Parts: sequence; C-alpha cells; structure tokens
Amino acid sequence: MSEASVSEKILSEDYADLILPVTLSGSYFLNAYEQMGGELLGNNYGMIHIPLSMLPRDLLAYVGYYNIPKLYTLLDESSLEVSGILRVRSQPLLGYTGKDIILGFLDTGINYTLPVFRRSDGRTRIVGIWDQTDQSGTPPEKLSYGSSYTEDDINLALRAEDPFSIVSSVDENGHGTLLASIAAGSENVIPDFSGAAPDADIAMVKLKPAKKFLRDFQLIREDAIAFQETDLMAGVQYFLGLANRLKKPLILCIGLGTNQGSHTGSSPLTNVLSFSESIDGFYSIIAAGNEAGKSHHYAGRLASPDSVQAVEILVDKEERGFAVELWASSPELYAISMTSPLGETIPTIPARLFQNITLNFTLEKTRVDISYEIVEAASGDQLILIRFTDPTPGIWTLRVENHFYVNGDFQLWLPVTGFISPQTVFLAPDPDTTITDPSTTLLPLAVSTYDAENGSLYLHSSRGYTRSKEIKPDLAAPGVRVSAVNKNGNLTAVTGSSAAAAITAGAAALLINWRLNGKPRHLMTSSELKNFLIRGAGRSRDLTYPNRSWGYGTLNVYGVFESLL
Repeated sequence: MSEASVSEKILSEDYADLILPVTLSGSYFLNAYEQMGGELLGNNYGMIHIPLSMLPRDLLAYVGYYNIPKLYTLLDESSLEVSGILRVRSQPLLGYTGKDIILGFLDTGINYTLPVFRRSDGRTRIVGIWDQTDQSGTPPEKLSYGSSYTEDDINLALRAEDPFSIVSSVDENGHGTLLASIAAGSENVIPDFSGAAPDADIAMVKLKPAKKFLRDFQLIREDAIAFQETDLMAGVQYFLGLANRLKKPLILCIGLGTNQGSHTGSSPLTNVLSFSESIDGFYSIIAAGNEAGKSHHYAGRLASPDSVQAVEILVDKEERGFAVELWASSPELYAISMTSPLGETIPTIPARLFQNITLNFTLEKTRVDISYEIVEAASGDQLILIRFTDPTPGIWTLRVENHFYVNGDFQLWLPVTGFISPQTVFLAPDPDTTITDPSTTLLPLAVSTYDAENGSLYLHSSRGYTRSKEIKPDLAAPGVRVSAVNKNGNLTAVTGSSAAAAITAGAAALLINWRLNGKPRHLMTSSELKNFLIRGAGRSRDLTYPNRSWGYGTLNVYGVFESLL
C-alpha cells in the first residue's frame, strides 16, 4: 500500500492532525517531518499527521494539550446608522465605502452567485475563495488541500449557464454568506439594505469540518458545527498570501469562538493572529462570543491554603459526554476530588507531572479521564482537563484544593454553546471572563454585542476581561436583529457576536479607506486602527471605561472624525 500524500492525510479520518512549533527553520521542519506530512502554518508553527493506530489511549501523557488543535464553532444565535457608518459614507468630504480594501472571512463559505456580492455591471466583488472541502481544483500556493478560486474564475462561472460546474464552492450552512453581506453587501440591490462597506473586495475561506478524532477527544455533541484550529491557521496564511498578491489591505473577520484554552491569548492560533497583525495592511476583527448567561464559566477563590471549594455541575439527562477545563496561574497548584450524583466519591488525585488517570465508577457507567498539566506549554499555567463519557445525569461535585497557595484563584470552563447540552451547567456560574478564544488575542479588536434599537447590552454578550486581566472586549457593536442577506438571497435578521464583528469589520474598512486616500497617503497599522476606533467610540456618562461588557464604548466611525476636530 502506497504512502498517503499530504493532502490525503489532512483530509483522512485515519490521521490525527497535531500542531508543533518550528524551532529551527521552515525547511528543516519540512524535511524532518516529511514522512508525517509536515506543513507550515505561519509564525513558527507547523502541522504533522499521525495515524490514529499509532496514538496512545492516554494521549495527553505523550502529546501536550498545546499540540492538539482546539475546536471552534459559529457565534450566532438600524445598525449602520447608530454606528456612524452611514454618516461617513454620505458626508460629501468623506464618502468612503471600503474601495480597494479586502474583507476576509473564515467561515462556512459564500454564495458567490448572489447579486449582493456583485458590481453594478454584474462582475463579482469576490477576489478569492479557498474552499477547504472541495478537492476538485488546485490548492492555494504553499498549501496542499482544498480548491482556490480567483476573481477571474468566479466571473467566468457567473457567465456560465451552470456556475457551479466551474466554481463548485457552496455555502450549505449560510453563516458565511450572512456575515459577508453584513460587512460588505452591495448597495441598491435589495431595497433598504446595504453592507457596512459596500465597495470593499471580499474573500472567503470555507473551513472544512473538524475531524472525528478531535470531536471524539473533546466529547462534543454529534450535531455540533466544529472547525479545527489548524484549518483556521492555514486560512490566515491564505489571506496573507492573497493580500500580498493583490497588494491590498485585508481585514480578517472571525465570527467563531471556543471555550477551550487558557483564555489568555496564548494558543497557537492567537499567536499566529498576533504575528499577522504586525504585518503592514493586515487587521483582525474578532467576535467576543455569546457566553454570558449560559452558565459555562466558574470563578473560584480559596480563602486559605487548607480550604476546599466545591464546584457543582448539573449534567443533563441527554448529555453523552463533555470536557471541563480548570485553569490557574503559576505557581498555584491545584488538585481535585469528586463525587458522582449517586454519591460515589473519588479521593483527591495528586497534582503530579504528566498525571493522567481514568476513573470507572462502580455503580454507574460513567468514565472520567483526568489529565494534569502543571505547566501548560502555551500559557505556562496549570491545566486540569476532565473528560466525562456517558455521565450520570444529576449533580457532579468537584472539590478543588490547593497544594501551592498564592492567592487561591482558579477558573473553570464548560464547552461553548453548541458543543454541550444547554442544560449542562455550573450551578453557581460567573458571567465575567466569558469571552471566547481567539478574541482574547491582545492586538486584534474584540467586539461584544448590543441592541442598537434600545441601546442595551445583548443578554448573552460575552464579558471580559481575559484570565490574565487584559482589557477585552475592546468595543461593543450592534449585533441584535441586524439586517443580512441569507444564502438564498433573501433579507433576514441576524443576532449574535459574529454579526457585531461583521459590522465592525466593515466600519474598519471605511477608516483604512480614509487614510489611504489622505494626503499624504498612509497605511494604518493595527494599533492605529484600533485606537482610532476607541477614540471615536460612544460612551455613557453613567459608566466607567474600559469595562468588562462594553470595553471602551460603542462603535461610532463618524465619532472618529468628530474626535479629530
């Protein structure tokens, strides 16, 4: 049997994808891991592929949490006027519409045939699509899977009787189409609708579904929409290449999130995003999530070194499995014991290096796998990963104790909404520090959600700060009942953090457009863009800024220009 190619390994359910640091050079990494399908993912990260048959059952004893791709899901459940976007576009001395700026999306794809993504002459405004699920065409340069389509390919398809016979990419879910229309839908196509930046160029990466190996490891729901970290990292590399080839600035809009990770902006994906922000003309706008009020976060504090805190998790009768993560800053050192709903108690499991243990309960079919990482590779902090398979419904009690006391702080997260039953919750949750990764990345703009009609914060808008106390979110933007065009070309309303991120991405395109048309012509840095938007933000006299819910205030692009007068 011949050796599988790199693309076959990436796509095959028989191989596990793992993330490795590139410690020397890219060429050394590719040569060293050639037999494992080594591929570069940017910013000193690479990906390899291991046959599932070679993986040990106690995976974390041999492969660190850092090396296993995290899983991300979609963040969804008149906005342009309140954000100051229409005033910037209509003011005679401004009139910016995002021309020659690329808005890129890591999402579910785009219905490229819709009039809302075309110019007035019928040509497309989409300058690139990389469909990771479509293996019929040619992959992008330096990447080995999926099909890459150019603006010329799409225009050729639009002139054909059957467009999909030429560009076969389809947005079955529709989420990517919605976000692209909010950020960059054309004006005067649908009555009373316009995207925030109607003349911007558009690019889309259609992410392939996460592999079954990762879904099973993270014990997410069978019907959950999930994308894996390596594919998002590869998508960033595609956008960097596209922007470089077209010599245009690119704003990346990410409407995805996860509760996996340290919540300090130190995962491989967040590091790649941070590095990309240092490249001239590349910017990221990231949805902060919809996790407040979902009871997926617990904040604990032990009053003294000898105290113990009980954390109660109510498990739904329909729950088939889930993972919970406990994180604490070094040099704190925690250990846990637990009691099942039927009263069976497991004594304290010591916090030891590479401690991995499987618990099988006598009176119930539940299996619990507990893994300790005393120093997690990306953050340097302690992680306790607890994976419940076939959990008995009812109240599970985790007792947390400290073996090296500093201040006694620790935090736990259940999976993000969509990965777990809605009725599996902490009984004493904390709504703060509920922003999802990768919005914890320091330099990119993280966006929370409010209702533009009444000015109130969206009920489930995720709150900051990061676990390391960095200010996130940065701004709040409209994200309740936002007008959008669905995959069938019909006007609809969207609510959620990803809608707020899409509006903000379009607003950012107007600002970059303004500086590129200024005298002298100037390409903003990421820090400039972020701080201009913060300067122009709307703020209430009744609140102190920055704060956990609103960041530095509400998006107001016209306010940027007012602040300069």
